[in-house]
Amino acid sequence: MRPAEIERLARRHGISPTRPSPDNREVAISSATKRKLLSALKVDLSAAAERETAGTRQEPKPTLKEIPRSYLPDFLSGTRVWGISLQLYELRSARNWGIGDFEDLSTMTDLAGSLGADFIGLNPLHAPFLADPDRCSPYEPSSRQHLNPLHIAVDRVPGFAGNADLERQLQRLRRTELVDYAGVARTKLEALRDLWPEWRARAATDKAYDPRDFDAFVAQGGDSLRRHALFECLSLSMAARGAGAGWQKWPSHFQRHDSAAVAEFEHEHEDDVRFQMWLQWLAHRQLMRAAARALKVGMRIGLYLDLAVGEAVDGSATWSEPDVYISEATVGSPPDPFAVDGQDWHLAGYLPSMIASEKTSPFRRMVSAAMRYAGAIRIDHVPALRRLFLVPLGASPEGGGYVRYPQDRLLRILAETSAEHRCLVIGEALGMIPEDLPDDLAAARILSYRILSYEQDDDGFKPAAAYPILALACISTHDHQTLAGWWRGADIQDRREHGIVPPDLTEKHLEHRKHERRRLKAALRAAGFGLPQRLDARASREALRQLTVNAYRFIARTPSLLVAVRLADLTDEKTPTNIPGTSDSYPNWKPKLSVSLEDMMSSPLVQRVTEAMRAERPQNQVARERIGRRRILNR
Repeated sequence: MRPAEIERLARRHGISPTRPSPDNREVAISSATKRKLLSALKVDLSAAAERETAGTRQEPKPTLKEIPRSYLPDFLSGTRVWGISLQLYELRSARNWGIGDFEDLSTMTDLAGSLGADFIGLNPLHAPFLADPDRCSPYEPSSRQHLNPLHIAVDRVPGFAGNADLERQLQRLRRTELVDYAGVARTKLEALRDLWPEWRARAATDKAYDPRDFDAFVAQGGDSLRRHALFECLSLSMAARGAGAGWQKWPSHFQRHDSAAVAEFEHEHEDDVRFQMWLQWLAHRQLMRAAARALKVGMRIGLYLDLAVGEAVDGSATWSEPDVYISEATVGSPPDPFAVDGQDWHLAGYLPSMIASEKTSPFRRMVSAAMRYAGAIRIDHVPALRRLFLVPLGASPEGGGYVRYPQDRLLRILAETSAEHRCLVIGEALGMIPEDLPDDLAAARILSYRILSYEQDDDGFKPAAAYPILALACISTHDHQTLAGWWRGADIQDRREHGIVPPDLTEKHLEHRKHERRRLKAALRAAGFGLPQRLDARASREALRQLTVNAYRFIARTPSLLVAVRLADLTDEKTPTNIPGTSDSYPNWKPKLSVSLEDMMSSPLVQRVTEAMRAERPQNQVARERIGRRRILNR
């Protein structure tokens, strides 16, 4: 096929002719890249060349009047609220099994509610690879439509009884500084497998074991739940044989869910498949209880769940529904100043032609799966509603390109599902985004995501009054150091130590951070906050605590409807949750908090920051109780 024909097909299927570079230039992508991307989009090039009208056309950009609006609670028209954000797995407690669980979440809702918070923001709770627990990134899940059974509080499952040997194992798991995912998975799955026969045997006679809810859950889950459970059984079996947890390394006759070999395996392992469904039901029940608990203690939003931008290329989702995923390219990002070679996130994305299909839209099912538990969801990398950067298999990010998605239909789905579940929508849009996308998202009533260190312009840090109303404001996220770490430049040093940014750029970034520190101090002083005399990169612990309190007071005074207080800031963590761009060189998604739930209120910053938030964003108690009751009744 000639380059001109490739160019026409690429335009027709929404492939951008250029990509950005670290120095803000637009770089033309090659015909070879376009050909690879067309193949990844499952375009038959030979047939397409013969039919001028073949394929999916690039959709016209909608006007603002056509953009449907997502749900926004009525009470937010007269108040601004705050909540606490955390990674569920990082919670320590005297009773958990070495990883934060849904019972810890209920405890955290009690604590946060008593402090005046209106929501708890969580990392994605998507299903991981149970057969390979160390693949623990919540942003590279096996499936976004199912839950993580490792968060089940086993001691709250009817019939559980501990013993001395088990308690010794649990003490070891609790003491570790990093989550021992393999140890947690082994211990929890063994205990739950022992409970499963007893639950089945007693389900007919004991009300605590009533099977009707489980049967209804299985029926509602349909083929999606059955295939996920079947995948988990196969994955565990294949990993035990040395073939790996992901399906791409399995024997070919097991790589399709509809093969005769898989049907035979399912028949032979019927009880194991049922057990995996039971795990999903237990997780569902416990998360529902935590969600109800959040509303009962007076939170007006409740749980706020995060959605990953894609799924593992070899996980349950792509095995169960191969026809809706891109299989010859992965999701990533183009080269930029903080990742000069670009990034390949090795995630599978939905096909643009399938993502919003009317009756079986995988996007609708995915967002609904989270909204059933939540009063708010956060869409990671919300520009994916408009476009995704795809990296062809075997290529580097420099050989990738942007592909357009059906934004208008996706916004309509969000409006419909958010209204159905009474769930507001937040969109994270950092890095390189289309200039007009924020306006479209605001018109759709999708809250923007505003991080303090990103809210700068040529004049310095933006004043609090400049923040938008339709927004969630925060100090940092799981991809950043705490405020104290940012102030010290620990994030810059991390990027240098792990080879993400070369030494010459590191020096420039450290010099720039000096300017940023001066600018932040100027912004805080202009807002009327007093600062310690010595507040440089080597400031004392107490000086950094005062800085943290004042920074939270600053964002609390913004007009933004929501403010998230990061729990890691309050417990003064020294190790980051995640260092983007690393894999084996840093234990991403494993560090636990240094403070347990039982000792949380003894942390000086917990008391000082939450007191500041209550002062800056006080609650109307009567309205809070009325809204909480209504939300519970509507669940």
